This record gives sequence, structure tokens and C-alpha cells, in this order.
Amino acid sequence: MGTAALAGVLVFTVVCTAVQFLRADLDWLRTPLSFYLVDAYGRWVQAAYVLLSMSLGLIGIGYHRAMAPGARSGVARALFVLAGIALTITAVAETNRNLASIDFEGYVHAIAAPLAFLFVSTGMLLLSWRLRADGRWRTRFGPAFVLAAVSFAALWGHALWRSAPRGATQKAVILLILAWMGLMALWLRRAESPAPDRLATPAGMAAGDG
Repeated sequence: MGTAALAGVLVFTVVCTAVQFLRADLDWLRTPLSFYLVDAYGRWVQAAYVLLSMSLGLIGIGYHRAMAPGARSGVARALFVLAGIALTITAVAETNRNLASIDFEGYVHAIAAPLAFLFVSTGMLLLSWRLRADGRWRTRFGPAFVLAAVSFAALWGHALWRSAPRGATQKAVILLILAWMGLMALWLRRAESPAPDRLATPAGMAAGDG
């Protein structure tokens, strides 16, 4: 799962970086990534979005399996799966380039995109926090949680700082999220088999169900 998740992150990074140079008709500082889903190279970007959606689900499910039962969080797993679903919808529902006339598909895209950000950023914080409850993963807690917190703060900065170049701030948030996902996928790839259930106490299992 870690290998597949890391591959999805790398493909997304390469494709979306490449289109910043290939799409000379778009100003990368002011144009959000959603606009690269349409017109030239749009299918490549859509495919990269779908692969990243799968990576989100793999990270959520992979860590749920790899961590001791007492440290697992079903909520974190659900948030990553929901983020993947929302990102897929974002990819297939075309954004409206004319904001004065938004159709149904544009509304779906406008709802799915921020939901994907919200689900993944919250899931990042929760999953990172749960690492501290597992002795095998505790040393990973610090860098994971700091990067998740910076990503979460950057997302709200992008949402509230309306005068900043929308493309640049959005892509900065995406890069932070990709860095966190890449790091978590790499750790998951290097991990041993999932911790056996016998290591958990009944109290620990109850605590990890949230």
C-alpha cells in the first residue's frame, strides 16, 4: 500500500508540475490547479487526480492496518477515504471558467474541491496525532504532526487571504500536503507487517475506535 500510495503522489507531482510549464495560456501564480483539468493536457491532470485519490485512501487504510489496534482511528481512515472520493469528484466535475454563469457541474466542483482539502487536512492532523499512541510509530509523530499543522494553517491562510494570488497560495498548500503524503507513504512502505492484535489491551482497543 505504501508503494502504491507513493507512486500516486509522485505521478501527481510530476504531471501537475509539468503542466505549469506546458500551459503557457495560464498564469500559474493566479490560476488554481482546477483550471488545468480542462483543455490541453486536461486528461493527464484528471488521471493524476484519480491516482492521488487512490493514494489518499491507501494511506488511510494502510495506517489503520499497520498501527496497533489501540492507536488506530476509524475517523482518520474515513476522512482519507472521503478526501479521495471528493478529489475524484473534483477531477471529473468540470470547473466553470466564467464565474458569472455557474452551471450544476460547476457547483459540484466548487463543493467537492474544498471538501477534499478539509477532509485531508483534518485527517492528516488526526492520523499524525495517533502516531504517538503506537510505540513503533511514536518517533514519527513529531515531523508528521508539524507538517500536518503547517499544512492546515496554510489551507486556512489560503482561504482567508483573498488578496493573495490564488494559484500560488493554493499550490503552496498542495505542495505541503503532497510532502506529508509522500513522507507517510514512504514510512508505510518501509514498515513491517501490521502489528498483531494481541498487543492491544481491551482498554486500548476501545480508545482506538474513535
